[in-house]
Amino acid sequence: MSADSKHFETVAVRTQTEKTQFLEHSVPMYLTSGFVFEDAEEMRASFAEEKKRNLYSRFSNPNTSEFVDKICKLEGAEDGYAFATGMAAVFSTFAALLDAGDHIVSARSVFGSTHSLFTKYFPKWNIETSYFATNELDTIERLIKPNTKIIFAESPTNPGVDVLDIETLGKIAKKHKILLVIDNCFATPYLQNPIKFGADLVIHSGTKLIDGQGRVLGGVTVGTKELIREIYLFARNTGPALSPFNAWILSKSLETLAVRVDRHSENALKLAEFLEAHPKVNWVKYPFLPSHPHYEIAKRQMKLGGNIVAFEVKNGVEGGKTFFDTIQMCSLSANLGDTRTIVTHPASTTHNKLAKEDKLAVGITDGMVRCSVGLEHIDDILKDIQQSLEKI
Repeated sequence: MSADSKHFETVAVRTQTEKTQFLEHSVPMYLTSGFVFEDAEEMRASFAEEKKRNLYSRFSNPNTSEFVDKICKLEGAEDGYAFATGMAAVFSTFAALLDAGDHIVSARSVFGSTHSLFTKYFPKWNIETSYFATNELDTIERLIKPNTKIIFAESPTNPGVDVLDIETLGKIAKKHKILLVIDNCFATPYLQNPIKFGADLVIHSGTKLIDGQGRVLGGVTVGTKELIREIYLFARNTGPALSPFNAWILSKSLETLAVRVDRHSENALKLAEFLEAHPKVNWVKYPFLPSHPHYEIAKRQMKLGGNIVAFEVKNGVEGGKTFFDTIQMCSLSANLGDTRTIVTHPASTTHNKLAKEDKLAVGITDGMVRCSVGLEHIDDILKDIQQSLEKI
């Protein structure tokens, strides 16, 4: 049976590096920095890339290779490279493919650290970024310049859970012969495959739902062999490689991704419906709520709505402070995608470096809450959120 004919869950469970002489059922950890050679000729041929094999774990390792192989199969990509963190994947992808004087067109709603790359660090190398609003894709073509090399977007976005039409982005990128790069962190390969809609590269923070238990950091970029080759060469020389131990954890975590995300999404939809009817909540955004402005797009390109619910409590700063100070079970943390439900205040944490007008431009208000819905029983999640809202 070919990999193409197998279901997502089977590929995630059964994709494994070759067994050792011990015929282990679960792949072992290869905790080694380097690999040995039989003789001088093998060493020469290996470094000349005439022979494909592991040389040094900054380049490749059986554990990182297995993790990348799984993500490639699940995303429908040709090749990939694994990084120490999600942001290492974002930075390295851009740094490998851009030259001084190049231009990026990006959705305005992006993770705070990505925004800092675009506005603080890339300008040092004469790389410019132009933003478009997530609900105004018709403005993109007016932003494209002769030196534009990449269109970038998250979908769903962090933290506002906006949904972008990836197929439309893909058509624009193809028309202008530029690359489309999609951060697929919130959806995971289980819920959405951007390459099917025209993306050239897909980036994940493995730290989030792919790990799913708040244990390790990791990132990965997958796409065409040609583009990944450039990213690999950059990473091989600059050193942001994923550790073999973390790769082993992430590869094992992929085996349960589907069952976890099914429950995450089920709980998140129930929470979103509850919040939408609550008098202490001004608004709720969740991709699979019919009230979401891009509900039809979400239903077309995602299997389920994911685990992130964004909402705004009443009474602004004071309402938000009361909500977070009175939460009992849910965790106050900047992470997401954990088994445990996490509530975050983006305005003062993940996006605190943004100017107030920049926050408002992407819907981050003082009373906004980003809830990463976990795997606890839904009744317990609702009970905790309810008791906190009642105190506002």
